[in-house]
Amino acid sequence: MLVSERIGQFFLETDSGRDRLEYTEYGAGDAWVVLVHGQLMPRRMHQPLARALAADGLHVVTVDLLGHGRSDRPADPLVYSMTAFGEQVIALLDHLGAPQAVIGGTSLGANVSLEVAVLAPERVKGLIIEMPVLDNAVEAGILAFAPILFAARFLPFTVNAVRRVTRPIPRGIVPFWAGIVLDTLDQRADAMAAVVHGLFFGRVAPSSKQRRAITVPALVVGHPADPIHPAADAAMLAEELPNAEFVQARSILEWRFRPERLDRAAVDFARRCWKSPRRSRRAGA
Repeated sequence: MLVSERIGQFFLETDSGRDRLEYTEYGAGDAWVVLVHGQLMPRRMHQPLARALAADGLHVVTVDLLGHGRSDRPADPLVYSMTAFGEQVIALLDHLGAPQAVIGGTSLGANVSLEVAVLAPERVKGLIIEMPVLDNAVEAGILAFAPILFAARFLPFTVNAVRRVTRPIPRGIVPFWAGIVLDTLDQRADAMAAVVHGLFFGRVAPSSKQRRAITVPALVVGHPADPIHPAADAAMLAEELPNAEFVQARSILEWRFRPERLDRAAVDFARRCWKSPRRSRRAGA
């Protein structure tokens, strides 16, 4: 089923000045869902899931957080933190006039969703958490992102050279996920260093005590054999959240390349949060 898609933007005041954030809306109505991307990735990574949710009558928004995708990318590490990202999602809800939403995300986006639930619990209808980064991911996270920070800070020509090579490649001629990889590689060294620095030296997620106080329904998806996003973290989070259900993906690639099962789980979960009936589909739609 085809759904309407439109791009929007809004502005917020930060320590670096007035910054612009860009988002895409899918569908319409009052049953809002906000999806947040992974670290350094663009909002377009959630386009397939957003379309699946919107096709069932939900009003879905994907957003590029500050320093990501087509939003502004200030080179000041002080403007980047999980709390700041959570505040940006709340500002997006304010801009859209959405009193509440199901908030969901992958990796960074999963942790940001938890931040929103702590900062503004009254705005959260439910949580879709894929690949949270918690206690069991500390060592792998350091190994993965310390070299990125080092390269961006001390060898910026390497990051900028990759950008010059990847940016001209038309995204329309490559497979969808290859395009997402190209978008992720499209980084400015100064901004990328600021993003990683800000997150590296800030808190990764709300504390266990704060997570246990999140009472909204939650769908937690964990992946096997993923050292940066251990399934143990997802299982632990599902135990901590009082109203969580845990779904284990068959692999770290399932939701990317064979998404039907997990899309259905996310659609059914979001619909239950809003208690909205399934939209009837016309034959052939």
